[in-house]
Amino acid sequence: MTDAASHPTPAPDASEHVDVLIIGAGVSGIGSAWQLRKQMPDARFVVLEALDTFGGTWVTHRYPGIRSDSDLHTYGYSFKPWTGPPIATAAEIKAYMGEIIAEAGLDRHIRYRHRVVSADWSSAESRWAVTAERLDTGETVRFTAGFLWMCQGYYRHDEGYAPEWPGMADFRGSIVHPQTWPDDLDVTGKRVVVIGSGATAATLLPAIAGRCAHVTMLQRSPTYFRTGRNAIDLAETLRQLQVDESWIHEIVRRKILFDQDAFTRQTFEKPDKVRAELIGVIRTIMGPDYDVDTHFTPSYRPWRQRIAFVPDADLFEAIRRGEASVVTDTIDRFTPAGIRLGSGQELEADLVVTATGFHLSVMGGIPFTVDGKAVDFAETVTYRGMMFTGVPNLVWVFGYFRASWTLRTDLVADFVCRLLPHMKARGASAVVAALRPDEAKGPLAPWVDEENFNPGYLLRGMHLLPKAGPGPDWQHSQDYWTDKDAFPAIDLGDPVFVYR
Repeated sequence: MTDAASHPTPAPDASEHVDVLIIGAGVSGIGSAWQLRKQMPDARFVVLEALDTFGGTWVTHRYPGIRSDSDLHTYGYSFKPWTGPPIATAAEIKAYMGEIIAEAGLDRHIRYRHRVVSADWSSAESRWAVTAERLDTGETVRFTAGFLWMCQGYYRHDEGYAPEWPGMADFRGSIVHPQTWPDDLDVTGKRVVVIGSGATAATLLPAIAGRCAHVTMLQRSPTYFRTGRNAIDLAETLRQLQVDESWIHEIVRRKILFDQDAFTRQTFEKPDKVRAELIGVIRTIMGPDYDVDTHFTPSYRPWRQRIAFVPDADLFEAIRRGEASVVTDTIDRFTPAGIRLGSGQELEADLVVTATGFHLSVMGGIPFTVDGKAVDFAETVTYRGMMFTGVPNLVWVFGYFRASWTLRTDLVADFVCRLLPHMKARGASAVVAALRPDEAKGPLAPWVDEENFNPGYLLRGMHLLPKAGPGPDWQHSQDYWTDKDAFPAIDLGDPVFVYR
C-alpha cells in the first residue's frame, strides 16, 4: 500500500506551476488522477491532500464495522476490476486504492499534509493561484495551475453533524459521533444507544452487537433498507467458468447498473409496489410478531432518501438474537442516566452515538476569488453539476445519490480529458460555462428538487449549493443511465462554453 509513511511528501517550490491541480486524494481524486495520467500522459499535475495518506472517507471514518453501502463493482473504478465481496470494508477499499496508486505511479504526484487555504483566478494570467499550508512544517506553499479539479468531497471531514439536545451536559456517559470515533473507545459491556437510522447506524449496530451489553437504534422515523447475500451470483458463475476478471468486472458492473436503473424507475412509476416489496422482505426476516409497521415502514416514497444495503441481513439478525433493538420515538432530553423520549420512556445508556449525519461543505469551504471578487457558489448556476457560471477552468466532482459516487468521477474525468485538448486546439486558455440568452431569463431552482431527494444533510445545506437552471444542461442529474450517454455527447463547441 502506498501512503505518506512510505513515500515522504516532497517540498514544492514556492510557486510550483502545473497544468492541472487536483484537490483531494479520496476516491474522486485518485480516480481523476488515474484518468488524467492515462488519457493525457504529458499533462503536468499535482494532487493536494490535507491528510497524511490517501483514502478520504475511508481514513477519516474509523467507527466499528465501517463498510461501503454501494457495491464495489460500481463504486470501484471502471478500469480496475474488483474481485472481493461487493460490500467491502474500509481497509479493503483503501488497499484497492493503494494498488491503483502504485500501479499507475500516482504517488509522486500527491502532496500529502497540504491543506488548501485559498484559490484565486486571474483572467489576465489565465491561471489559478492556490495557497496551501503544509501541516507537517507549518509553512505556506503556493501553486499555479491552468485548471482546477475539485475532488475534496461534499462534507466537512473534521466534524460530523449532531443536534444540540437539552441535558447533554448532564449525561454521565460518553457521547461520540461516528465521524470522530476515538481509537481507544471500548464498547465491551456498555449499554449503547445509536441515534439515527441511516447507513452508518445500520453498519455500526451489528458490528458492536454481542460485544456491548445491548445496543439500541433510536430513530425519529424509519428508513428503507435492502438486504441480501454479500455476493453476486453472476460474478460467482463467471468465475466458475474461468472468465477473465476484467470481463467479469465489466459484465457484472453493467448488469448491476441496468438493474439499479430499472429499480429506480419503479420507485417513481410504481412506488407502492416497491414499498411493499422492500417492507415485505423485512417482514419475512423479522417474523410475524415483530412490529415492522412502526420500526421499518417509512412514510416517504422509496428513494427520496438513500436506501442502504444490509449485507447478509446482519442488522436484522442482531435484532432477532436480542443483542440489539429499535426504538422509534423523539428525544425530549438527555438525563444523567440516558435519554428521555417524547413518550416518557427513558433509555439508560453508558454510551450514546450520534449517527445523525454530516455538515455539507461546498468546495471544502475554501475561499475562492475570480479577479479579486469573492465567489459565492450559491449565486452561481451549475452546468451538469460539475461547472459553474462565472468560475473559469474549474470542475467539481459531486457524485450520485442513488448510485455509486465514482460513476460520476469517471464521467467528469472523461469530459475534462476531452475539454483540455479541445481548448489547446482552439488556442483558448480559459473556458467558463454561461447560460444561453434564452435560458438566462428563466427561473432558477435549488441544486436538487427536495420532492425528488431530500436527506437531512442536503436540506440543511441547500442554501450553500449552486442553483439549477432550465433543462438538463443546468441540473445535477441523478440518472446515471442517461448521463453515461449524455456526457460523452456533450458538444464542446456549444455556445454554453465561452472560450477565451
